[in-house]
Amino acid sequence: MDVQTLTYLIVGVTFALYIGIAIKTRATSTKEFYVAGGGVPPILNGMATAADWMSAASFISLAGIVSFVGYDGSVYLMGWTGGYVLLALLMVPYLRKFGKFTVPDFIGDRYYSQTARTVAVVCAIFISFTYIAGQMRGVGVVFSRFLEVEVDTGVYIGMCVVFFYAVLGGMKGITYTQVAQYCVMIFAFMVPAIFLSVMMTGHVFPQLGFGAELLDASGNSSGVYLLDKLDGLSTELGFAEYTQGSKSMIDVFFICGALMFGTAGLPHVIVRFFTVPSVKASRSSAGWTLLFIAIMYTTIPALAAFSRVNMIESINGTDGKGIPHEQAPNWVNSWEKTGLIQWDDKNGDGKMQYSKGEANEMKIDRDIIVLATPEMANLPAWVIALMAAGGLAAALSTSAGLLLVISTSVSHDLLKKNLMPHISDKKELIFARLAAAAGIVMAGYFGINPPGFVAAVVAIAFGLAASSLFPAITMGIFSKRMNKEGAISGMLAGLLFTTVYIAYFKFINPSANTSDNWLFGISPEGIGMLGMVINFVVAAAVCRVTAATPQSVVDMVESIRFPKGSGEAQDH
Repeated sequence: MDVQTLTYLIVGVTFALYIGIAIKTRATSTKEFYVAGGGVPPILNGMATAADWMSAASFISLAGIVSFVGYDGSVYLMGWTGGYVLLALLMVPYLRKFGKFTVPDFIGDRYYSQTARTVAVVCAIFISFTYIAGQMRGVGVVFSRFLEVEVDTGVYIGMCVVFFYAVLGGMKGITYTQVAQYCVMIFAFMVPAIFLSVMMTGHVFPQLGFGAELLDASGNSSGVYLLDKLDGLSTELGFAEYTQGSKSMIDVFFICGALMFGTAGLPHVIVRFFTVPSVKASRSSAGWTLLFIAIMYTTIPALAAFSRVNMIESINGTDGKGIPHEQAPNWVNSWEKTGLIQWDDKNGDGKMQYSKGEANEMKIDRDIIVLATPEMANLPAWVIALMAAGGLAAALSTSAGLLLVISTSVSHDLLKKNLMPHISDKKELIFARLAAAAGIVMAGYFGINPPGFVAAVVAIAFGLAASSLFPAITMGIFSKRMNKEGAISGMLAGLLFTTVYIAYFKFINPSANTSDNWLFGISPEGIGMLGMVINFVVAAAVCRVTAATPQSVVDMVESIRFPKGSGEAQDH
């Protein structure tokens, strides 16, 4: 059976599974729509949270970044992983005890202000739309290659699938769908990684193969370590050594910080811990999630390195002199049809040449590396098809979680808690589904017109979360003095500063997006951490010159500092 047929078969089966789960677990109340009824077992919620958190950026784009830039790509691994640990230890138990299942709901009640709630709604929606742009871009990339349709058509198909199980099932349907998607995703990612590790180093575990010697053509040790080989190939082609970083230390620090604190402020991840029965279960769920995330994240550097070697040698040849384009491997021809690989024969010799600088003849989109890896290594057709299913599972799972944040922000936080307080449960559910539908349309637009490659777009979303919501949540838990004026001022200052900085370098004047022009040498991907500092400083300054926090709120903060009890999600 050829790759095309297998892809249709495997992707079709997984889509049928997701839709079947959505029908069987469809939400019938707002509590089921928002927090899956609060009865999901911790281990299953751990899988669902891992799938929700490990988006297309993790599955499709992160290994591509590490593959192309080497050591510099590790900043994403460190930032995102550290952020999840921060979230699990610093925030989950306290938010769970507070019992408000959306971030705007927590901020509105903690800061005793509808204005604070509205600002948090705006932040949550802004972050979610930025994040979802990367996911829909990932859906389009996968479909464009494996189903041989236009990228735009791929986005439309993904919109239809997400619409069905997100709008019908709500959090209940999404949770159990994401359990299935995690299983598909991790299997699809690990199988080619294990294949490559065995083929290239003889080690079953890719994590060990990453630091091992490569095998020669006869299957014996070549005496050359994988990373040494990559360093040599990189310098021969004019790139920096693969194991050496080129980013400044301050930029690495700020990008790590933006990703880390942004993770702890992501609304669609926080809400997942309200789907379990108790505070204790939320802690257990956080531990399971970290384990499930670690399986992929410890494999990404190895897969990136394996893919980099295969990519260079399959284009430039083992002698480094290039391969005639008419003899290009199948994976190059396949991806050229999508426009995500382009060849420009600059010297007219008919050979492909991949290198750095003006001599480079190959334009290769970073987002294709993981998806193209099985083809590069001539793995079986079913592995190639499985990778397509895994990429779609990653993008769709996070898209669904983000759409639910948009939906709840509008129906619960904006309408129920603000503009229409007497709305019935049934009408609130209708508005939630309408908001999700509108969100899908907007997400589709951003998927067709993305502002960058997947991981860069997602990194911007994390920066926005770090600069706006993380300080308000943290001060809401750990500072009894912080009042509504301080929190509102801080959120607006952090979000405005970060948004303007990113918009200038990414959209208004992208030609100026160089380290020479950055403020303190901080890139747009890392500016969210500086925005977070501004948020904290402005909030503290305003708090000092405005009215004290009411005693009832002080008592409430004191109570959540001791996270015992169920902390059941409240709708009132």
